[in-house]
Amino acid sequence: MNQAARAPERVATAWRRLLALLLGLALLGLALIGLSGAARAYSSEVRLADLPAEARQTLALIKAGGPFPYARDGAVFGNFEQRLPRQKRGYYREYTVPTPGLKHRGPRRIVAGRSSDYYFTSDHYQSFRRIRE
Repeated sequence: MNQAARAPERVATAWRRLLALLLGLALLGLALIGLSGAARAYSSEVRLADLPAEARQTLALIKAGGPFPYARDGAVFGNFEQRLPRQKRGYYREYTVPTPGLKHRGPRRIVAGRSSDYYFTSDHYQSFRRIRE
């Protein structure tokens, strides 16, 4: 078989290899997103002493069982984006951390798990830091 006759076969082989490589990269990307989605969002910790004063006060209210200043405090946090470790629905509750100067609830929250695991977010659930006491 001459060179011209083999050209389409070589092109088809090159395309198959390229598609296999792209598929492999796509699957690797999905695996990395799946593995790091929750870990990435709460991979860092924050010491209790390094939290804003309002967050420390909110955590003290959580541990005391209230009273809470906002009607939504204590509502179930769904963790739909899975930025925290997976748990059954109802495991996490959310609480507002007041932001000075704002007349609304603002973006800061503490999310509390039933096992006394606490997470602070200053950007309305985009990222979390586990509170280390």
